[in-house]
Amino acid sequence: MPTSISKTPVVAVVGATGAVGAEFMDCLTNRKFPVSELRLLASARSAGKTARFGGKDIVIQELTEASFQGVDIAMFSAGGSISKTFAPLAVKAGAVVIDNSSAFRMHADVPLVVPEINAQEIANHKGIIANPNCSAIIAITPLWPIHKLNRIQRLIISTYQAASGAGAAAMEELRESTRAYLEGREYKNTVLPHPYAFNVFSHNTKIDPATGYNDEETKVIAETKKIFGDQNIRVSATCVRVPVLRAHCESITIECERPITPNEVRDIIKTAPGVKLVDDIERNYFPMPKDASGQYDILVGRIRTDVSDPSGKSISLFVSGDQLLKGAALNAVQIAEHLIR
Repeated sequence: MPTSISKTPVVAVVGATGAVGAEFMDCLTNRKFPVSELRLLASARSAGKTARFGGKDIVIQELTEASFQGVDIAMFSAGGSISKTFAPLAVKAGAVVIDNSSAFRMHADVPLVVPEINAQEIANHKGIIANPNCSAIIAITPLWPIHKLNRIQRLIISTYQAASGAGAAAMEELRESTRAYLEGREYKNTVLPHPYAFNVFSHNTKIDPATGYNDEETKVIAETKKIFGDQNIRVSATCVRVPVLRAHCESITIECERPITPNEVRDIIKTAPGVKLVDDIERNYFPMPKDASGQYDILVGRIRTDVSDPSGKSISLFVSGDQLLKGAALNAVQIAEHLIR
């Protein structure tokens, strides 16, 4: 159902008070997205508060069934249940929805888009476009230009996921629990299932007893196949929470169809969109969350031959990307930019 969207659209942000909601507004500002009107939508308890955008204070409105009249693009980041209820209403009102939840990602008629990889899928939308899982985006954006030149047959990912992936409340829990730990005070975690300060634990999503994989890992596997348009690629993932405020890291090993060298990979990454090579062997300087935080590009380094594969077809590398930006808000705004071209 693609229809022409105004070059200066009315944009609604659903979940405006959340961590990703704030980044939506920053990305729209920093990328000079031509918004004619911005509507900030959230729960009733946030209604009446204000947020700064375009040099003005915008009053946050309560999200209701009538919120989308006159809206051209609606960006959702308020959780799957909200998306399932309100995204169809937004579409019915004439808006194109860009949804950051997992509610629609694996629907056959919903494009799952990383613009650097499959921007052409945007034109196939029927009212809803899905933003992929943050870990999937950060892993596969640097891998796509390799895949185009030398097909990746197998992919093994281990994630080191920051608090930002669990939202603003988890980020605050990390701050407060760290403060309490350093001061020798007891702290009761309420947002995440395990103590977060100075601790590492398996991603806090439900584990499928049949496979042993948690929901986050299953998303990475399924979404990679859909975005790459390749159901035969073999993917395994282990997703872990680490005590970092924002910017996920991922250790990745790929097996290609043909032999490939680290220098070939470095040359590909140097010119690939949305990524930046950070691979200083001499200084032992590689991608880190402190450098990726606040950056649009995904940092890529530690590029080396996987010595466990004598065929020479396998490469290991390490990446870091801002979960709130390329892993969420930036990717959505890039999709919106394609909609108004």
